[in-house]
Amino acid sequence: MLRWFSAVLVAAALAAAATLAGPRPAQEKKPMIKKSTPVLFVAEIEPCVHFWTERLGFEKTAEVPDGNKLAFVILRKGNVELMYQSYASAEKDAPAMAQIARKGPTFLYIEVEDLEAVKAAIQGAEVVLPERTTFYGAREIGIKDPGGHYLTFAQFTAPPQH
Repeated sequence: MLRWFSAVLVAAALAAAATLAGPRPAQEKKPMIKKSTPVLFVAEIEPCVHFWTERLGFEKTAEVPDGNKLAFVILRKGNVELMYQSYASAEKDAPAMAQIARKGPTFLYIEVEDLEAVKAAIQGAEVVLPERTTFYGAREIGIKDPGGHYLTFAQFTAPPQH
């Protein structure tokens, strides 16, 4: 993981240098970032998998076992993807990063089509942000997932106000 992280940093530095040199005509239409997937670190992955698959309809597309537990998993629904990695796996993979990951939690803001359907699916989860309507036109509710991360689900009912 540390080698991979170093390779990513080198690739990012090269990309930044290319950007500073100026865009090439053929590259102007390509987005700089193709995709972003959060990696959430947790003590146990299994309750999180159950939460996302059973309650919110996600599919487990990849997993890495570690004995009788999961070390890593990828969950996907449509074009939305997220990953969970266990602290134990992170410790084996990249000890320096594992200590940082334990400082969590992560906060995700998730736009949805139907907040009522989401509220039914998350019933019983710990609500940390009671349902509200914001000045920027969103109905929101925030919960804590089984891994201790904070999820705010939002349905926009009007264009955002500045």
